[in-house]
Amino acid sequence: MTDTTFSHDTDLPPVTVAILVCPGYMPVDIIGMHTVFGTAPGATVHLVWKDLDEIMGFPTFPTRATTTFADCPADLDVIWTGAVAPEIFDDEETLEFLADRGNRARWVGGNCGGTLLLGAAGLLQGYRATSNFQQKYLLERFGAIPADGNVVIDRNRITAGPLTGSVEAALLLAQRFYGDDAAREMELQAEYAPQPIFGVGRPDLAGPELTQRALDHSAAIVRPYVEAIDRAAKRLGAVSV
Repeated sequence: MTDTTFSHDTDLPPVTVAILVCPGYMPVDIIGMHTVFGTAPGATVHLVWKDLDEIMGFPTFPTRATTTFADCPADLDVIWTGAVAPEIFDDEETLEFLADRGNRARWVGGNCGGTLLLGAAGLLQGYRATSNFQQKYLLERFGAIPADGNVVIDRNRITAGPLTGSVEAALLLAQRFYGDDAAREMELQAEYAPQPIFGVGRPDLAGPELTQRALDHSAAIVRPYVEAIDRAAKRLGAVSV
């Protein structure tokens, strides 16, 4: 937690957040959650992994966890994960950690490929959820219900798309923990007012031709995830589609 908070004279309730970091994780998917709660007075943010050795995010982004799985608090207000490398879907220790903390946390959330990792941990069966458009259909492998929207909330599950999804999900959680006024100030302090250059950030905005081109260009990246997700779904015993 940083000493630079968004408002030093605001009395906010304590909130404990754990965010997964691991080899090959995508920092852009967690930065919104980390920033919103890392700058909130009284909040404690844990970056969690198996150990405290340096790990490399993707693209090249050296990182160290602040808390090990073993030392992470058992009862969290939020457990969060962004996109991770395909091999993490085969990592039983990580999946067991997410399942353990997720089954007790007040809120369970993830964005982009992190949503699928929550599914692999058995945390999305019967829940509406979203992810990045290239992989959202894979949520069905884990018994989840794919849904449209940059942020989707179903009971205490909150999932989002990549990039801005982390910021928007974090602000929605801040609203629930702290109320409208504090969340509004957080949005202002972050100057969160996105203005897309081209306005094609969703398939329905991009149209079929650009969307298909993007799918074709990302196919080689997505393929290892499909294979890892299929293995994880079989282990979990989820419905195969």
